Amino acid sequence: MHIIKAVGKMQDLSSGIRAKGHRIGFVPTMGALHDGHLALLRRCRRDNEVCVLSIFVNPLQFGPNEDYRAYPRRQKQDVSLAKKENVDIIFCPSAGAMYPTASLTSIHVRRLSELLCGRFRPGHFEGVATVVAKLLNAVNPHVLYLGQKDAQQCCVIRQMIQDLNFSVNVKTVATVREKDGLAMSSRNSYLSPAERKKAAFLFRALKAARREIRSGERRADKIIKLIRGIIHKKTSGRIDYVSCVDAQTLAPQQIIKGKTLIALAVHIGRARLIDNIIVVS
Repeated sequence: MHIIKAVGKMQDLSSGIRAKGHRIGFVPTMGALHDGHLALLRRCRRDNEVCVLSIFVNPLQFGPNEDYRAYPRRQKQDVSLAKKENVDIIFCPSAGAMYPTASLTSIHVRRLSELLCGRFRPGHFEGVATVVAKLLNAVNPHVLYLGQKDAQQCCVIRQMIQDLNFSVNVKTVATVREKDGLAMSSRNSYLSPAERKKAAFLFRALKAARREIRSGERRADKIIKLIRGIIHKKTSGRIDYVSCVDAQTLAPQQIIKGKTLIALAVHIGRARLIDNIIVVS
């Protein structure tokens, strides 16, 4: 397994792999790997001759009062897990390598970046789009693997790839959950045991909403009220949003129809947790 830190060296290695006709799959992460990341790596490994993992805690996607410095960094453990998953290359550049002091360019995907999490984390998706563009230029993969838990991020990145003519296919892998339904996240480590039990009610609220829709309810305000009620009753969480939106455009829905993304973001203790489900009606 190669561990690469320099952007130019990663580009050279990728060019050599492509020259041999080998297919490159790529999983971008901020490290602190969990089973959700491992599911992405397994899919990548299965589909491609070469599996590349990036580990980079991206400062551009953190706001001034967010958890950039506290974000879990476990590179030794991450490398061990990557070896077990037969990852071929780990790309782990420094912040200085990714963002030289002379850099004046960023990428902003309009509208999609201002909805949902974007309302509460200004600049976040600009940081996401910029770092993913830079990672794609470094790794030059054939296929990019993303997790459904970060549904808005998936939409933003797909739009960027389409608009800027990146030659890469995007595959989205289903959310991996704990036994009680909590979506796997590196930030789950912030939860105390009591908070961890409460966090499981986020997915239970989403499942209750799905049952209500399958029973015939189509009014988005009723579904949102149901989810909010469960969260308020069962947790001490502070809700950023609960929304029913079109799964592709993220446009808010009043009447649930077609492919609908039901998404939420809730603060429980130190952790800001996001989750979603897709329903088709």
